[in-house]
Amino acid sequence: MTISVELLAHRGLWKQASQKNSAEAFENALVAGFGIETDVRDCLGKLVISHDLPKGDEQSFDDFLARYNDLNSHRTLAINIKADGLAAELKQLLDSYQVQDYFCFDMSVPDSRAYGKLGMSTFARRSELEPNSPLSQSSPGIWLDGFDGTWFDSSEWEHWLMAGKSVCIVSPELHGRQHLGLWTELKNWILRTTTGTAQESSTELGKLMLCTDLPKEFEVFLCQ
Repeated sequence: MTISVELLAHRGLWKQASQKNSAEAFENALVAGFGIETDVRDCLGKLVISHDLPKGDEQSFDDFLARYNDLNSHRTLAINIKADGLAAELKQLLDSYQVQDYFCFDMSVPDSRAYGKLGMSTFARRSELEPNSPLSQSSPGIWLDGFDGTWFDSSEWEHWLMAGKSVCIVSPELHGRQHLGLWTELKNWILRTTTGTAQESSTELGKLMLCTDLPKEFEVFLCQ
């Protein structure tokens, strides 16, 4: 069995924290062949890229998608929803740029119903605070996170992959924790799965992703 991990650059590919969610960081990530995780909310009647409350000078989501198309990218976009009521406008923009490789996550539970009614791709969060969300069963993918520690191991993501769902693992450094433990388990699992020792080689797994601040470093780590 062949398994690979698509790397999602958390708020783009950046060196300084001030560069997060910038147009430069996004272009760097896409040119390097990585997907992107970013934050979307509304400001003055339009969708903008912003993790925190917008000030009015943020990059528009429209411009972000235009550059994504200009670079002819088909890497995954993980769209962190920071406000309710964005689904219809978000879908209109994604459709206008014919973006299909995306998923939305972190919207409120009531708001998630609008995304489902519009047929949009959404991932359900699983963490130590949300271990049994019913959305895990109905969503096409899982956002696998740990706020205070890595509560899960390879059996968790393997379970969902075997169920045909995509899984995006949140790397611990996003929460200020050491990441090598999880990276080592992920690498060892990939090696076991590739050699067929984890499951039968005919099993069709879902898509596996890692959201990280250090995508280039993970690439090197995986090849060591």
